[in-house]
Amino acid sequence: MKATHAPHSESEGLSVSVVTYRPDIEQLTSTLAGLAAACDALRVGRPALPVVLFLVDNGGLPAIQAALAELQRHDVSTTIIAGHGNVGYGRGHNLAIERSASQYHLVLNPDIDLARDALSEAFDFFEAHAEAGLITPWIGDEHGDQQFLCRRYPTLIDLFARGFLPAGLRRLFSRRLARYEMRDQINARDIVWDPPIVSGCFMLFRTSVLKRLAGFDTRYFLYFEDYDLSLRAHDVTRVVYAPSVRVLHHGGGAVRKGSAHIRMFMASAYKFFNRFGWKWL
Repeated sequence: MKATHAPHSESEGLSVSVVTYRPDIEQLTSTLAGLAAACDALRVGRPALPVVLFLVDNGGLPAIQAALAELQRHDVSTTIIAGHGNVGYGRGHNLAIERSASQYHLVLNPDIDLARDALSEAFDFFEAHAEAGLITPWIGDEHGDQQFLCRRYPTLIDLFARGFLPAGLRRLFSRRLARYEMRDQINARDIVWDPPIVSGCFMLFRTSVLKRLAGFDTRYFLYFEDYDLSLRAHDVTRVVYAPSVRVLHHGGGAVRKGSAHIRMFMASAYKFFNRFGWKWL
């Protein structure tokens, strides 16, 4: 593995891990720029707060020296972890988590744009609620419409209808999918404690909680690793949906990404249900 700009060990502050595999350079640059701006806002009330980014290269990382130099100008230390090959999403994040010695750790997708105040709002929430160990944000799409990525425990029908049916047929399952997506509770205003499952595109942890959980379960190469980690998190802390923390998500589902992603989705679903229990209806 190779590393650049390795930071000193920190006992406070924020660490961030971003795992990439052949990333869209324009979107990755946007994500890193948004992170830099959010760190600036975070430091308005916390001027000495150290921040380190672990950029985990699972393969195909393009030259991004300009983006990393910009992060340095915003006092965000960067470490590139590379040379391990495509080990999967969760295992990639674990390479960063095991190096983290911060107070908080952010698991971040390379297709997320943070609101400028996202991190300051999250830190304020953590400081006001000692019982919270994992924050999930309000998540919008590229048009600014809310994505409902908190989940109740899935059934096989929920996953099939949401992931594989065309829009016309999916409407036949609208009531059960609304329940699965917690649309009766999740909105742009209200804090929701203990949603069963939250999205891995943005998971902000107290690092002590994440270390206690030993990060992601590496049996999942891609998909359902966030479901697994969410359910395990409830055993050791409280999970909270905090809509004052806002991000935009530009990602797509497995079906839109092709047959290889469908196969990975199905393999991970099988592992998930084998571990936590099958629920058909």
